[in-house]
Amino acid sequence: MEPAPSLPYVAPELLTALADASGKRLDCNEAWREVFGDEGLWGRLPPEDARFAHEHAVEASRGGSVTNEVFLIDRPGGEEPLPVLLHFHPVRLPDGESGQYPVSIHGEVMREPASWAAEQTRRRRMEMLGRMSMGIAHDFNNLLTAVLGHAELLRSDLLHLHAEREAQGHLQSLEQAASDGASLVRKIQQYIRNEKAERAEAVALHVIAEEVLTLTRPYWYNEPRRRGISIRVETTLRPVPSILGTPTELREVLVNLVLNAVQAMPAGGTLTLTTARRDRAAIVEIGDTGVGMTESVRRRAFEPLFTTKGTGGSGMGLTMSQGIVQEHNGRIEVESAPGRGTLFRLVFPFSTGTPAPESSRPAAAPATAAGLRLLVVDDEPMVRTVTSKLLRLRGHEVTEVDGGPAALQTLTDGLEVDAVVTDLSMPDMSGRELAAALRQRYPTLPVLLLTGDTDAEADGADVAAVVKKPFQLDVLDATVREIAG
Repeated sequence: MEPAPSLPYVAPELLTALADASGKRLDCNEAWREVFGDEGLWGRLPPEDARFAHEHAVEASRGGSVTNEVFLIDRPGGEEPLPVLLHFHPVRLPDGESGQYPVSIHGEVMREPASWAAEQTRRRRMEMLGRMSMGIAHDFNNLLTAVLGHAELLRSDLLHLHAEREAQGHLQSLEQAASDGASLVRKIQQYIRNEKAERAEAVALHVIAEEVLTLTRPYWYNEPRRRGISIRVETTLRPVPSILGTPTELREVLVNLVLNAVQAMPAGGTLTLTTARRDRAAIVEIGDTGVGMTESVRRRAFEPLFTTKGTGGSGMGLTMSQGIVQEHNGRIEVESAPGRGTLFRLVFPFSTGTPAPESSRPAAAPATAAGLRLLVVDDEPMVRTVTSKLLRLRGHEVTEVDGGPAALQTLTDGLEVDAVVTDLSMPDMSGRELAAALRQRYPTLPVLLLTGDTDAEADGADVAAVVKKPFQLDVLDATVREIAG
């Protein structure tokens, strides 16, 4: 059996190909054929790279442009992969159907040092990790939307049942934990997309501390008692002037320190949480009567990956906490000794003023406001159901359907609605594609987009408004009424 021939050296000639909206190759020049072969559009690309290339072609077929994408062509015989730089552009024909444009692909072979291939492999892996993280963030936002939605429905039921104050408090903690989870997901999305962080606001530390005590109650009360031990909690939460910061991040720091304190008291003990002021600074102290730290451990406590918990710890909790505190222009002080417990002291400068909000939240509609006829579109049954139930709570008449094609068919069959509420990410037809189709058929019908993406905005034409997941019912209700008014 003869060995497979190596790919020929390709001179710096432009590689060109034309594909239809499905990714089928319609035409290509000889340079393209020499590099990619004759087996379809991506014959010599590794499967993962071929998937990325196909996704870029589909994006271009929907009207977007994708440029400066690098791919590695497999070469037989153990030779280094051949790097190719490609650009994807839609071909907007006068009679072409929107979202189904042919795609022009062009590029060139790149010649780089031998170390280039390894670096590109690392870059591709990081890109894959980013894509996976964004997918997980999308799914997690859907789950949190359902959690917060059902919490809102439960709140309505508890009010009708005149539930005790304690039950209302547990529900509030559930909602707070889910909201903080959503904020953490947004931080991941913002980091991957290199977007700006959340806007800071004036924060009352004694309020944050009270919320954290409620959030962590299962860890310092329920779980220790299940194991037959007792952790006593002592608090002195004095009101202190506000600091400038992000509530979600500050709660994250305090929750981490409270959990560390509980873990440091395996036989039980006392957890203390206090707030105070000193000169122009706000102070929060979290203390325990646990095992304490040696001086050498105390000095290394904030080092990345350093942990005394063995495989049970990541060594990043205190590192991240210190980073958040420093981002708030504060500092962490630690006092500890073996057998005498540990005290963490967080020191923050007072806020010099509250920044103006970037945008005002829509006001809730009056209780007597008339309901609207709404069509809710989502391919996730759990999210679709809870969204519909919440809107019905506000007096709206809701019809729910599974996906964009079903929405178009329902309206074609004669359903009359005042507005459409649709998810953005759906497999057969995205929310924006549905909005574009509705714009052509029903020019005056407003469309509201629900999305967990941080960078999604209304385009002023097809989409009237965007509400981010997980949403608050007041915001969703007020926005729907505004666009349908």
